[in-house]
Amino acid sequence: MIRSYTDYSLRKHNTFGTNAITRYYFEFTEAEDLKGYLETTNEWRNREILILGEGSNLLFINDFQGLIINPNIPGIKITYEDRNNIWLEVGAGVKWDDLVEYSVFNCWGGIENLSLIPGKVGAAAVQNIGAYGMEIQNQIESVTGFDLETQTEYTLEASECLYAYRDSIFKNQMKDRFIITSVVFKLDKFPEFILNYGDLKAETEKLGAVNLRNIRKTVISFRESKLPDPKVMGNAGSFFKNPIIETSVAEQLITVYSNMPHYPAPEGYTKLAAGWLIEQCGWKGFRRGDAGVHDKQALVLVNYGNATGKEIFNLSEEIKKSVHDKFGMELEREVNVIG
Repeated sequence: MIRSYTDYSLRKHNTFGTNAITRYYFEFTEAEDLKGYLETTNEWRNREILILGEGSNLLFINDFQGLIINPNIPGIKITYEDRNNIWLEVGAGVKWDDLVEYSVFNCWGGIENLSLIPGKVGAAAVQNIGAYGMEIQNQIESVTGFDLETQTEYTLEASECLYAYRDSIFKNQMKDRFIITSVVFKLDKFPEFILNYGDLKAETEKLGAVNLRNIRKTVISFRESKLPDPKVMGNAGSFFKNPIIETSVAEQLITVYSNMPHYPAPEGYTKLAAGWLIEQCGWKGFRRGDAGVHDKQALVLVNYGNATGKEIFNLSEEIKKSVHDKFGMELEREVNVIG
């Protein structure tokens, strides 16, 4: 199935719920539909292209004058399995949490800590989503897609995707060039649980046995208690990345702020909690018009109803400046700003 529109509203295609118009919009559910569209239309030539999933990591601050392509491809299928593992090929348009639910139901581990993260599988592979000590890159085997530059479809092994903290080749060298159509995940039949993040272990144990289903329940409970539902209050989850700084710098800060949360990172570096930094600058619960900061999690910027993308962006700029002024570090947005 294909859907093609001109001057199309994106309000329903971004979880902030802000309004923006795209000049051209193309959505497809079969990989071959994309090649046919590109061969028979000139709308995409010499125009900016944006690849869109559920819009859970985007902030539109202006109308988009180019072409938006939405690879809304469904399907989850087993491609191979052995005694210890199972390989699933998943369409880029599958909702991420539907995949987590499916995996946990079948007792396959590796992504249970990533429960309730919004967005779709294709976008998850672009973003290298992570939560509660787990990152998606550790379970990705390969990524298949269509390269707009070479007009060919091919597969990248996980090692070729250049994964790093909330980063990948798809956000850099191949940004808005490689359209992901499917992702292969390698999951564990006998998983080793990752429970060393915050109260995850203690809260899971309260549910009885420590298993995939109870871990998923605990993570969902955590996220629901801290993060607003985008269907009720527009947001894109964590707006900023947790900064990773040199351990020597972190140690100096901790001598001043003894209660500053900090976590292990690659050797020589320490991860700090962006939400805590923002909260110390007095932003938690702040509201100006319909743009604000969530009152339970300062890392989340929200649209209370009719905020524009520019209003939310301007607020994020003020937050960045205040954190820099107080702590001497630059926050990096996790959300992609368009326009």
